[in-house]
Amino acid sequence: MRKTFLFLALAGAVVLSPVSLPAQRVPVRGHIIGEDGKPLAGAEVVLVNKDNGQKFSMKTDQNGDYLNIGVVLGVYHVTVSKDGKLLFQKDLTVNGEEKTADIDISKAKEESRQEKLKQLTPEQRKELEDQQKAAEAERVKITNLNQILADARTAESAGDYDQAIVLYKRGTELDPTQHLLWARLGAAYLTVANKLPPGDRATANDDYGQAVEAYKKAIAIKGSEAAYHNNIGQAYGKLGKADDAMAEYTVAAQMDPSNASLYFYNLGAILTNSATRMTDEKEKNHTLDEANAAFDKAIAANPNRPEPYYQKALNLLNRATVGKDNKIIAPPGTAEALNKYLELAPNGPNAPEAKELLASIGAKVETTYQKKK
Repeated sequence: MRKTFLFLALAGAVVLSPVSLPAQRVPVRGHIIGEDGKPLAGAEVVLVNKDNGQKFSMKTDQNGDYLNIGVVLGVYHVTVSKDGKLLFQKDLTVNGEEKTADIDISKAKEESRQEKLKQLTPEQRKELEDQQKAAEAERVKITNLNQILADARTAESAGDYDQAIVLYKRGTELDPTQHLLWARLGAAYLTVANKLPPGDRATANDDYGQAVEAYKKAIAIKGSEAAYHNNIGQAYGKLGKADDAMAEYTVAAQMDPSNASLYFYNLGAILTNSATRMTDEKEKNHTLDEANAAFDKAIAANPNRPEPYYQKALNLLNRATVGKDNKIIAPPGTAEALNKYLELAPNGPNAPEAKELLASIGAKVETTYQKKK
């Protein structure tokens, strides 16, 4: 009977399975200070469990505070990011008590930097310090250059181009590799020279020469630039160096074909103005011929631009003679140039004078362009 009873007792026994207890959770909170020393609002704080990859994410409020009331115990990798940029990371152990993890990003970065410095050899530390000094010197230089540019432009706005020249020269001494400073210096010299009275040619010529040198240095640094060559051409034209001016304007026109007519017109205008100041008739006529050669290039580049035709006609009239009948004999091409101007600009600013000039040389005002309308 005992054996039977024992068997029955065992047969009636219940085998219980182990019961899984819920994982313990605790609150994790903290306060984050950004690199500017102010609470970091809108940052994403992410905790990733280093054992199983479980993730907890939080956002800081406007006071830089974050909170999650149910973080499972474990060891986590913590990251702080804002606008997709990683700002901070470290490991954090969450044990059986509420965890407070305040983060000062600026302080943490400095501590990390100091820790890395400790691991460097004396040679590596010296190299790093030299790099930091160079970077700081560059930062200071750029700040000073920007201030010089701002001050120089203020001086230009006030019409004080002499002061602007002083400032731009100071900038080129501080950093001679900045093409913009040389170009601005050249422009300031050109402006000063153009403002000088006709009697002060020596000073003006010196300024034009300085402008040429400044622009050449800008080109040497940056490479050819149409506007720079155009301005060198202007300076050479003022200096009476027609061949050099033509070469510079030609380069500008080749680099910027859309404005070629303007560049050659500028050359023609400069040479024409130079001719008006000349007392030697032979030299004057030669310069006017050079000017008209430039106007012809301007016309070839853009046949629909009216101004070159008019200016060419005026220069041709400087070579007009008077016949025995006291009538003006204009050089060939004068009437054609005036009529072409009227065709392109019938109501242009020089239209009345163009008609008077045609009448003075006994030429007829062509009206074929009116029939085209």
